[in-house]
Amino acid sequence: MTSARENTNGSGLPPVPSIPLTAESAAKIAEETSIGGLVRDATAHLSTLVRAEVELAKSEIAGEVKKGLKGSVFFVLALTVLAFAMFFLFMALGFGLNDLFGLGLGWSFLITFGVMLFTAVAFGFLGYRKVRKIKAPKRTIESAKDTVAALRNRGDGS
Repeated sequence: MTSARENTNGSGLPPVPSIPLTAESAAKIAEETSIGGLVRDATAHLSTLVRAEVELAKSEIAGEVKKGLKGSVFFVLALTVLAFAMFFLFMALGFGLNDLFGLGLGWSFLITFGVMLFTAVAFGFLGYRKVRKIKAPKRTIESAKDTVAALRNRGDGS
């Protein structure tokens, strides 16, 4: 004998156990069920509630993530075009050094390559410094440990 009734809503979703909401049904269940059964039912109801909340969050987030991915495609395309355009910028820099200072094409493009290499190393170093500062979320971990400890010690006489 269980206190949960199956909910059929016709939406194509699997049935979700429902929690009795009237005082009469709760009193009747309390009279017919042992303390262990009540704890089992409460645990099942809590589990059902958590699963329903997680499913709701997943469905809402999935829709927003799809919108974000569709929008990010345009950013990726823009960055791709920019990357190919940079080739022409560096070509112009190489030819410009040749025309401006009378250097040979070889030296002009070698200087251009040096500027590009220095820029890449500088940005790589800045990125490394930022990534190195990433730490574990200590407060969240401590909070989760406290919650687990509180749930474990809850039945120890409190």
